[in-house]
Amino acid sequence: MEPSDSNTPRDAVEPIPVWPGHPYPLGATYDGAGTNFSLFSEVAEKVELCLIDRDGYETRVALDEVDGHVWHAYLPTVSPGQRYGYRVYGPFDSAEGHRCDPSKLLLDPYGKAFDGGFDGDPSLYSYALPDPDIEDRDPVPGSEPAPESVEAANSGAGTDGVASADEPEDRGNVDTGNEQESADELPRLDSLGHTMTTVVINPFFDWASDRHPRRPYHQTVIYEAHVKGMTATHPDVPDYLRGTYAGLAHPAVIEHLLLLGVTAIELMPVHQFMNDQTLQDRGLSNYWGYNTFGFFAPHTAYSSASKPSGVVAEFKAMVRTFHEAGIEVILDVVYNHTAEGNHLGPTISFRGIDNAAYYRLVEDDKAHYMDYTGTGNSLNARNPHTLQLIMDSLRYWVTEMHVDGFRFDLASTLARELHDVDRLSAFFDLVQQDPVVSQVKLIAEPWDVGEGGYQVGNFPGLWTEWNGKYRDTVRDYWRGEPATLGEFASRLTGSSDLYEDTGRRPSASINFVTAHDGFTLADLVSYNEKHNEANGEENQDGESHNRSWNCGVEGPTDDPDILELRARQRRNILATLMLSQGTPMIAHGDEIGRTQNGNNNVYCQDNELSWMDWTLAETNADLLEFTRTVIALRTEHPVFRRRRFFEGRPIRSGDQSRDIAWLTPGGDEMTPEDWDSGFGRSLSVLLNGEGIPEPDQRGQRVVDDSFLLCFNAHDEPIDFVTPDGPHAQEWTLTLDTDIADGRCAPNTVSAGESVTVQARSVLVLRNTA
Repeated sequence: MEPSDSNTPRDAVEPIPVWPGHPYPLGATYDGAGTNFSLFSEVAEKVELCLIDRDGYETRVALDEVDGHVWHAYLPTVSPGQRYGYRVYGPFDSAEGHRCDPSKLLLDPYGKAFDGGFDGDPSLYSYALPDPDIEDRDPVPGSEPAPESVEAANSGAGTDGVASADEPEDRGNVDTGNEQESADELPRLDSLGHTMTTVVINPFFDWASDRHPRRPYHQTVIYEAHVKGMTATHPDVPDYLRGTYAGLAHPAVIEHLLLLGVTAIELMPVHQFMNDQTLQDRGLSNYWGYNTFGFFAPHTAYSSASKPSGVVAEFKAMVRTFHEAGIEVILDVVYNHTAEGNHLGPTISFRGIDNAAYYRLVEDDKAHYMDYTGTGNSLNARNPHTLQLIMDSLRYWVTEMHVDGFRFDLASTLARELHDVDRLSAFFDLVQQDPVVSQVKLIAEPWDVGEGGYQVGNFPGLWTEWNGKYRDTVRDYWRGEPATLGEFASRLTGSSDLYEDTGRRPSASINFVTAHDGFTLADLVSYNEKHNEANGEENQDGESHNRSWNCGVEGPTDDPDILELRARQRRNILATLMLSQGTPMIAHGDEIGRTQNGNNNVYCQDNELSWMDWTLAETNADLLEFTRTVIALRTEHPVFRRRRFFEGRPIRSGDQSRDIAWLTPGGDEMTPEDWDSGFGRSLSVLLNGEGIPEPDQRGQRVVDDSFLLCFNAHDEPIDFVTPDGPHAQEWTLTLDTDIADGRCAPNTVSAGESVTVQARSVLVLRNTA
């Protein structure tokens, strides 16, 4: 669309028929004959629906019907593909939290698709004044105080570059700035032609026999991935599909995931997001996408479709393809803030529609925003209409887009009622009783950047959580930190200390060691320090305390001993992850040794630094094979994915055997002194395959082989004595991280004999007697 030369509405050739329509559903809803438009705004005094034609001209339709602060109309002649926006007239009084600005063409918060882009023009900001050096454009009357500069506004848009650290320092939580006050009535520039437009979609799609796989958590292996990063360089994906939903669903990618043993793919943000102007000015972009403004729309740039209305169909086809392969689709969703940033950010949607309803404002300074996210604003989850938006969005993605669950970014923000995080907040109440949302996978990132925001273990019973304590403990153990044995044992067995009191199972712990935010697995064992210079922030962004170990040399090296140690450490971490109770998650590319050259915050790097390098699948074929092997071991043996926590007591009356036993390398049961030993680096754990108390899906008793897991984080080999007694007479070597692909020769060891576990390695033995 070429922008029009004037912001003056063009008279329609023929009058547009307007019917009263309905207040619900909100958004634009095409029913096969016409389209119903519905917009919430409590503060509005007048609302215009703006229909945008191919030449960029608009036709304005007044929405005269208002029910419960919802403005609506039905247009029988409007069909899919129609671009539109809104203009909202009402008070502009920043001191009272109101920022209505009819000079801004506003996007529909319920928009299902979008077209065009944001060009950084001053008209996107409500305080921008007409510049005589720019083209002659008619201002629209308003009352916004003018700040120092548009550049200052751009700096307030924010990113997710730092906000997702799990124990962030307190930043004060209050968005403050030096907004200059001036006259109440100032002319403002019209944003038509410089902003995106919302697009009416065709909701009808042939799902054929598609059904949700509904795989139980204890059978789930999650693979966190980026839509573009997964396929941008994939040799088997056609060029025109790379970086798209269709590319992600290509048979070559599906085959990779199936051979790996993945059961769910967790997609980093695919809701429509904004590319920050400040990043673009530095030649960068918001690659991760934690800058949402369209909570109902798949991100347009990830589509190969030629028309915006085709984006939705392409996304649905991707989900259908994954389901055909038995793989669930989980979305990383960002309901904690929007792309409009702080008080200096652009006015593109929520801010101009009803600022005080959609955002948390500082109680005694409503010109500014509460910022629990580090990105400039926080959505107001205390407001019923904002809660409705979130719940409507979640239901839409389940019922209309067929996704299988959600990972909630900075989820603690959604739990804040007045100030503190509240486990009994309205948001959790709504999720609990919702017949749709309560039935899918709900994963919390259980922290935000506000005071008291670190809430690992404190979410309600329906929820699983990214277990940041698991990540930190496993990293510390394998880099040789002292006094980690007790914590390591807790994390390995499902973190009952965090989840059992709330009635949850081991699967509530989403176990991970690496994710999009932080080092990749290859970098975790190759760098002591972050190397984020490419981000243009003087290496000040990203987490500084990574619990990483470079194995003796920072970064690339040709030293064969260090390379071998790094490879073994990668295998150690993957083995620990897959043999732990809970729900494992691996980050895309870790299975082939993907590196970001020490950059632990590639949120702005849409290039080879962050993309999957698929040539590594050949270079690191042994690592890929090891990952497949250890996932298969987990999948085949229910003793590694119990539905209930270990009890540590005799299994049956009169039976002295137990479901789990912790042993020293000498074969003795661990004592309190052993657990408290600051220098302890090694232990073994016996998992009794006959000690699984929960039945299978048909009510039958579950019996498995017994396993002995020997962990040696010491820098020297250690002999481990195998246990004897009722559990075993003979043990078979099953997995060894000292071997490149992990596969042992099927040698046996008699019970009571010793077996050597190499320095910094894991040895798994199995008893089938």
